[in-house]
Amino acid sequence: MSKKISLHSKYRESENVVARDVQGEFIMIPITSEVGAQEGEIFTLNQTGRAIWDKFDGNRTLKDVIKDLNSEFTGEPEDIKKGVLGMTNELLKRKMIVRC
Repeated sequence: MSKKISLHSKYRESENVVARDVQGEFIMIPITSEVGAQEGEIFTLNQTGRAIWDKFDGNRTLKDVIKDLNSEFTGEPEDIKKGVLGMTNELLKRKMIVRC
């Protein structure tokens, strides 16, 4: 059940996920059995993933997230866009974010 991701969509953290910094590592833990159950219960993010996650606030569109990241990070704009779309897709599959 793959949903089409639109650059005009807004996403926010699912209420069924707890996300925290633990000893320098950012982890997300599902609090219901159906969340995150694809490849294991705990999902960790690197610095770039964390920057994307922090922008899933329900107020920014994916287009805005990509624009913000292009100004924060050096890299090819197309690579940043692919990274954001890939992470969005993965977190949606794991039910760790929801569309607003």
